[in-house]
Amino acid sequence: MNILIIGNGGREHAFAWKIKQSQQCDHLFVAPGNAGTAQIAENVAIAVDDFEKLGQCCLDKKIDLVLVGPEVPLVKGIRDYFESKKELQHILLVGPGKNGAQLEGSKDFSKQFMLRHGVPTAKARTFTASALQEALNYIDQCNTPIVLKADGLAAGKGVVIAENLKEAKAEITEMLQSQKFGAASNKVLIEEFLTGIELSVFVLTDGTDYVILPEAKDYKRIGDNDTGLNTGGMGAVSPVVFATPEFLKKVEEQVVKPTIKGLQAENIPYQGFVFIGLMNVKGEPYVIEYNARMGDPETQSVMSRIDSDFVDLLVACAKKELKGKELSISKNYALTIVMASGGYPGEFQKGFPISGLNEQHEANVFHAGTKLKENSIVNDGGRVLGITATGATLAEAREKAYKSALNIGWEGVTFRNDIGQDLMKLSG
Repeated sequence: MNILIIGNGGREHAFAWKIKQSQQCDHLFVAPGNAGTAQIAENVAIAVDDFEKLGQCCLDKKIDLVLVGPEVPLVKGIRDYFESKKELQHILLVGPGKNGAQLEGSKDFSKQFMLRHGVPTAKARTFTASALQEALNYIDQCNTPIVLKADGLAAGKGVVIAENLKEAKAEITEMLQSQKFGAASNKVLIEEFLTGIELSVFVLTDGTDYVILPEAKDYKRIGDNDTGLNTGGMGAVSPVVFATPEFLKKVEEQVVKPTIKGLQAENIPYQGFVFIGLMNVKGEPYVIEYNARMGDPETQSVMSRIDSDFVDLLVACAKKELKGKELSISKNYALTIVMASGGYPGEFQKGFPISGLNEQHEANVFHAGTKLKENSIVNDGGRVLGITATGATLAEAREKAYKSALNIGWEGVTFRNDIGQDLMKLSG
């Protein structure tokens, strides 16, 4: 098969690495890709939301299967575009249509969806700029801390946790009146704060049947011990020690099944990933958010634990033939450290040569924000590399990953030093 992956991040490099292992993969293309994907696939310089050029590329390269990595093309309707063009309808595609992608594209839609279908979630209300005074009055009735969420896509950064009422009022005013997150904050959800431990569960579904992938925990804040600003994710670990078989069974019964039944009830076809961001509250699962794609950097850890032929699963999903498919998962631990540009998630400089990439590493070095410049690989984004190692224990995976991270560098590089430490304490 000729396969096209859409995207240019660490998630897409991990997909490419996994897909390349399948005997079903003849030629692999990534649009637009990065310096890492260029080493194992053919990069095609097309933007993720240029549907016309992507469609033409599929025809030119005789693509059989398309895997959509990031959220933007999904929310903008790449599946709808392919399905509307007679010459593209034969191409298998993994990723929901515009309707299904609303689970991620609109926090308000997804919250109402959860409430309609009995999926456990935090209480919330949605406000627009015209109802700012109403929102401020509502905040007075809330317990602190208070969670504020921009309704639309904000590159993983549209959530603010306000510690007191004054901060919450200032933030919601900035979000609604000053459009702190652009059009994404035309609507804002005020949500109750849940106390517990976060984790992510990933489901691949064809709209009727599903396969649950390995769970993971990611680390959102820039600084050690979860300090500093929120980011797209600074590290990930899989499996998650507190996600016991009993807890994961509750997730399947109370969250996964009602979600897929809800999509069916609302006549929303869905062939792709559902990322379920969860809070474990005293052993009970509560959904914080849905995403319509895999997470980054969780994908790097999750792909490292899947022993099955991944292409086989993707084809079955795209053909609506997931029924009876089983997933073989390694018992090993996988840990990912994100190496970022200095200043991220704020202003950062690009174009610095990265050293240490050609050395022998026990870890996989997945590229995210990189590009080739004058025969050297340079940093080209906020999150630059995802160093991913596996081991029989979390400690072993952690040691291998940090050993590699310490041998790679560029001017201003930053990364967290505590990925996985909290889970090691929990496992005693």
